[in-house]
Amino acid sequence: MSADVVIVTGANRGIGLGLAEALSDRGYNVACLDLTGENLNGLWYLECDVTDPRQVEVAVKAVVNRWGRIDVLVNNACLAVFGPFEERDPGETRREFEVNYFGYVNMIRAVLPYMKAEGHGLIHNLSSTVGFTGFAGLCGYASTKGAVEALSRTLALEFAPYGIVVNVVHPPLTQTRSAAPLGVPPQFMAEPASVGRKLAKRIGSRKAVVTPGLIETIGVFVARLAPGIMGRFMSTRAAAARGRATD
Repeated sequence: MSADVVIVTGANRGIGLGLAEALSDRGYNVACLDLTGENLNGLWYLECDVTDPRQVEVAVKAVVNRWGRIDVLVNNACLAVFGPFEERDPGETRREFEVNYFGYVNMIRAVLPYMKAEGHGLIHNLSSTVGFTGFAGLCGYASTKGAVEALSRTLALEFAPYGIVVNVVHPPLTQTRSAAPLGVPPQFMAEPASVGRKLAKRIGSRKAVVTPGLIETIGVFVARLAPGIMGRFMSTRAAAARGRATD
């Protein structure tokens, strides 16, 4: 049997890029979906706006035409707008949901028939602990991740009879464009390529929650155990870091 076929959305930068490169190095057939592909040197790139169901369908069909099947979908495309609730335009939150939630839904709907036909599949949805702890200034992003958590648990139940696993992936706070507005010093964030390499080793994981390592696993456990405390702690620490950066 040929190498597994993996689709990675939001693959042009950040964790998506690190993961796509690491998977390619490990011999996987990787399809990289994003709005642009200038960073995807040597990788197969498909221009795709995940908020557009027609573009998603075309991209997924192209993957099947090339490799005959889809074994793994990594929903990683992300948008995060930082700012207090009262200062935000509701349209910004709608856009976050279009990318972070409905983009996932569009991709899952597109790959599902092919995975059902094969009798197996893995769908990894990138999530975040802020989806259940909250985070000051990230009301839209945090809300989308809470929705992704619920979606993933529900689809895991619905798709199990087809041999398809749906789970959530919790990376650490990483040096990505979406994390930049938080003001956390880079030395306290993980490097995207490193996170990608660690997640590539777990691409076949069928666990309900996938993390790059033990520290992240403990972090998810603590956040679920005491979401209010962790939300206040993370928000306060990030605000302090932003304050120091402006001094």
